[in-house]
Amino acid sequence: MQVWAGRILAALGVLLVIGLLPWLTRTDPARTILHARYADRAPTPDALAAIRAETGLDAGPLRLLGDWAAGVAQGDFGTSWVSGQPVGPDVLAALGVSLTLMGVSLAVAVLLATALGFRTLAAGARGTGRRRPTARAGALGAVLAALPEFLLAAVLATLFAVRLGWFPPLGWGGDDPVATAVLPALAMGIPAGALLGRLLDDALPAAFAEEWVRTNVAYGVPPVRLARHALRRVLPPLLPQFGFVVVGLTGGAVAVETLFAIPGLGGTALKAALAQDLPVLQACVLLLLALGLAVGAGVRGVRRAALGPALDAGALPALRRPHLPPSRALAWSAGVLAALLVATVGYGMTRDPLHVDTAARLAAPGAAHPLGTDALGRDLLARIGHGAARTALTAVAVAAVTLVAGAVLGVLTRWTEGLREVVNALPPVIAGLVVAGIAGPGAVGAAAAVAVVAWAPLAAHTAALYEQERAAAHVEGAVALGAGRWHLLRRHVLPGVLPPVVRHALLRVPALALALASLGFLGLGAEPPAPEWGRMLSENMPYAERAPWAVLAPAAGLAVVGVLAVAAGTLTSTARGKPTCTAGEKGKCQGADGADEVS
Repeated sequence: MQVWAGRILAALGVLLVIGLLPWLTRTDPARTILHARYADRAPTPDALAAIRAETGLDAGPLRLLGDWAAGVAQGDFGTSWVSGQPVGPDVLAALGVSLTLMGVSLAVAVLLATALGFRTLAAGARGTGRRRPTARAGALGAVLAALPEFLLAAVLATLFAVRLGWFPPLGWGGDDPVATAVLPALAMGIPAGALLGRLLDDALPAAFAEEWVRTNVAYGVPPVRLARHALRRVLPPLLPQFGFVVVGLTGGAVAVETLFAIPGLGGTALKAALAQDLPVLQACVLLLLALGLAVGAGVRGVRRAALGPALDAGALPALRRPHLPPSRALAWSAGVLAALLVATVGYGMTRDPLHVDTAARLAAPGAAHPLGTDALGRDLLARIGHGAARTALTAVAVAAVTLVAGAVLGVLTRWTEGLREVVNALPPVIAGLVVAGIAGPGAVGAAAAVAVVAWAPLAAHTAALYEQERAAAHVEGAVALGAGRWHLLRRHVLPGVLPPVVRHALLRVPALALALASLGFLGLGAEPPAPEWGRMLSENMPYAERAPWAVLAPAAGLAVVGVLAVAAGTLTSTARGKPTCTAGEKGKCQGADGADEVS
């Protein structure tokens, strides 16, 4: 009951903020509506007064909210301020399109996540899951997770739609609805699947390090059965992330929907927000909130069913990742990439990022311009170097803030579960429009806008791990010995919760950089001509076929940041504690957490 009360209050708060959006952003919605309806009509006082009287703006925001809520209670979403048509049919049709696209994209994401975690799953099921981690799967997952959706969509459309003609480049449905869904589903599903696959691959070694695996291997239990039990062990803490992906693929696919001209809910909400079409925006947000709450409740029910009575009985052992020697290949690869990135940024810092050479527009890489130039003739190496601080360091700072907020709010799971489900259902671009609109355009406002929604996945991950850690038998033993709450939290619960959440936060650094870039592209972040990697991607996308280096340079920077973030998390987790016993050693050896481990 407490959780549902929190959900309802959070949803009402979001709807209140959306309803007050024109007044919070200090804009005149009547002027925006007049421009959307009649582009050439002068905004005279009489024309603006007529718009206010027609839309009810002259009655004030609270009256508008009350009338809208009364209409929704009767199944009426109102009338569009821009088109004058009923909102309900168009918004429900957009929801159907988004749900269909989400289903296909989710299938792609699940298949990719399974492929990325298959190597670890197969090795663990054969009883060899305690080997040191390899760099290939982690690096591949990091690169795929760091790919911008709009860049991936543009590449797929250019190759498979324009060059090969296998799929239609634009539209939705038509004579072949399956063909129109393939490319946008791949563009959305690949980054989402890479994120889920990395989280799965990070969690599996902890399950295969438990005693029951070695016992079952010794008794000859089939590997397929071991793999099934290991998945059941690690999936409950990851199910909230699966729910976040479901909602994100429904309402957050604005760039892909725009590129492929798909009439989905995310694009509809963005157009309504930019046009100040409040009834349409409120209807879109209401449907997304309802979907988010439904998915959150469903995920919680599935988690409880998967864990069974172990949570309540205190019989669920804590999942602890084994302490293995760090992979030298991973360490060397990360070192080389870091040195290359530092050298590139350092050399780029010595060049002028704002100098325009019109005679060298879209020049290929050469001696004068090692990475080429953009559409205005500006040196890409200089813009990469000067944009590193704006992109990578800002994203890392936002990741640190969201990590702290997510960990704190995740521990307070009963009070914040409804809030994080509602925040997750709100499209990031819409949240950015609200927060950056209130705080004003600029880098600080954009960072605040991203942080407002980026803490929710980390809080959900923290809450899921925290719930299982508290159900561990050693925690109940500590309580029986008289341990206080702070001692339990610091010594018994957080050591099992924080490491995977920190690795999760590092994995999201490239996504945060892209979120900052999308707000900059909308004029709510770093303003031009400031060098910023995401803005460089957006500015040079129209020239990707003619000058691919203009897009590959910032995309490679984001990919390298993603790989380094994953490598940092992996090396940190494997370097802690003493090495485990090798197969040739006899007896027992002790890990850093004090638990005896048999090789």
